[in-house]
Amino acid sequence: MPLSNLNEEQLSAATCASGYNLIIASAGTGKTSTIVGRIANLINSGVKPQEILLLTFTNKAAQEMVERVAKFFGKDIAKSIMAGTFHSVSYKLLKQLNVNITLKQPKELQTLFKSLYEKRVFYHRDDETNPYDGGYLYDLYSLFLNSSYGQTFGEWIVSKNEGHELYTPIYEDVVEEFNDLKKEYGYANFDDLLTIMLETLEKEAFNFKEILVDEYQDTNPLQGRLLEGFKPKSLFCVGDYDQSIYAFNGSDIGIISTFGKRYEGATVFTLKKNYRSTKPILDLATKVIEYNERVYEKNLEVVRKDAIASPKLLTFNELFEQYEYISKLISQSVTPHNEMAIIFRNNSSADGIEVNLREYGIPAKRKGGHSFFDSLEIKFTLDLMTLLINNNDMMAVIHILEYGKGIGKAIAKDIFDALIKLGNGNLFQGLFSPDPKINNPYVSSKVKNIQLGLFDDFIELGSVSKFKDSGFDEKFLGNPLLKHPKLNREGGEFIYEFYKVLKDLRRVKNPNSIIEHISKSNLFKILRETLSTKRGTQKDGTINESAKLSASLKIDRKVTLLKNLAQHYDELQKFINAMILGGGEMSEGDGVNLLTVHASKGLEFKEVYVIDLMDGRFPNRKLISKGGSVEEERRLFYVAVTRAKDILYLSYAKYDRIKKLDFIHSQFLSEAGLVKPVETDD
Repeated sequence: MPLSNLNEEQLSAATCASGYNLIIASAGTGKTSTIVGRIANLINSGVKPQEILLLTFTNKAAQEMVERVAKFFGKDIAKSIMAGTFHSVSYKLLKQLNVNITLKQPKELQTLFKSLYEKRVFYHRDDETNPYDGGYLYDLYSLFLNSSYGQTFGEWIVSKNEGHELYTPIYEDVVEEFNDLKKEYGYANFDDLLTIMLETLEKEAFNFKEILVDEYQDTNPLQGRLLEGFKPKSLFCVGDYDQSIYAFNGSDIGIISTFGKRYEGATVFTLKKNYRSTKPILDLATKVIEYNERVYEKNLEVVRKDAIASPKLLTFNELFEQYEYISKLISQSVTPHNEMAIIFRNNSSADGIEVNLREYGIPAKRKGGHSFFDSLEIKFTLDLMTLLINNNDMMAVIHILEYGKGIGKAIAKDIFDALIKLGNGNLFQGLFSPDPKINNPYVSSKVKNIQLGLFDDFIELGSVSKFKDSGFDEKFLGNPLLKHPKLNREGGEFIYEFYKVLKDLRRVKNPNSIIEHISKSNLFKILRETLSTKRGTQKDGTINESAKLSASLKIDRKVTLLKNLAQHYDELQKFINAMILGGGEMSEGDGVNLLTVHASKGLEFKEVYVIDLMDGRFPNRKLISKGGSVEEERRLFYVAVTRAKDILYLSYAKYDRIKKLDFIHSQFLSEAGLVKPVETDD
């Protein structure tokens, strides 16, 4: 049974009385075993599995815990446990209540946000402060939702930067229009799942006897409010304040540090035995992290007594010498590639090390940079598939049409609105059989308002004569959507290919076959040419044909991978949902793991290289100057180091010959006692 495998501390936590319990579980102390043990104890005590809610940082972690429960209690009991991330659990519960939701990736809805923002004109400007661009404002709004405590968006913006007070009426009006459109079309990104769930909990109650929360140290205020919204009868929160590394995304270390104050009668347990790392590795990590203020006291004990290799510091005169030497070391190592990780603070480190690994013929896989599902070709394909489920998916249409030459987000939104109008509420109807009584689908309903940046868009319709001899079929040529005054010939041709591929796809049902049809369409050929040309264009504007060909092949490879993923699904809706909710946790290929510190969290490897430990890079001084902290950077260092089980290399370089930059070593190397502190003039 799960409980019989626990040590004394883990067992004490797993079998504690119901109530408000916080378990401080440092790296490698067996938190997963403790959580599984707690679930086993609850079931053994008569709690029904459907009365247990398990909230984890990743869906993969939830799946692993549920599978371990299934080994002892069977699959039927294990699958009855409501388990997943805050976002995926909210989605499941909302679906149970039949709440209308069309799930969207955050970056997808950013396109919609920008299409609204680009319509605004800032008539009044501050001489010293320019307005934020649409993409950055969207990210700020997400951070506001996750991290604010009771402020309005405008108040929050001004608290961050007073110079933007002049622009807050426009910012807030764009946000209001954005939220209204999302409600109208039932769209929800990850933030919306939580806010909708929070509103739902004011009217609906769920009878969970206990809520278990993993990685509690990275809970943000929005998640904290959601947790409170469930009105938990009993809480079992597991986390480690030394591994709180998501402040940039709104997480608040104060949530874990004030647990005892916020919950009367709370009990705090501490897991002290580390099963992962050797003593020298753990000693180094502890020595550095103790420079941070201690929230809860803990003294870790190393359980392992086997062969010990001390952490090694590698110093290089030049940045790329570092990458080359580490690649050489890896080529000589007997450790299997998938048990090795190269960990870095900034994504800029990844390209250099990946190139050098390739020189040695060493395979590598990257995670923590741009997700496979963030690639434009994959988003484009998924958007086309989405339209087959929801014909009126505004976001999908904008995201597809903006790739037509001369179209862009704002015109794409105009075309969507026109198609809805021409189809009397149905986009496919507007595309294939427009209402003959509607001659002008571009009449604006907005009232001009200078303070809110609103203006009359255009008055006169364009002529369709520019599409004469275009090869369009007669029915499409007669569609009034082509009368948009800013739509050029190439843009019209792109929309025609869009029209043709949707006409073709309406008779295809299987997800794998749909992707096959899309990849062979003229529409996708245009996208492939556009993206590969862009990716093959050099700084001087010339096109590197070899790079362009390579980019084109990568695009096809990614679509093939998506097709392979689709083989496991017969139902299109389930495939789309799985790709959105679980996509961020996927990585491609095999080989040495190349990871940002954030992506390495929760993982462990036999052999680890923490690279580019130069002051400025790690700690990242630029982020510190923008509101970060040395304490958070130190926690990131602690997380990186404690991924290592047996072998740990730390490295830095003194010079970057390409950027002509001199470096000094990270302060964390001084704090670890590996180098002397840099002397400064007082």
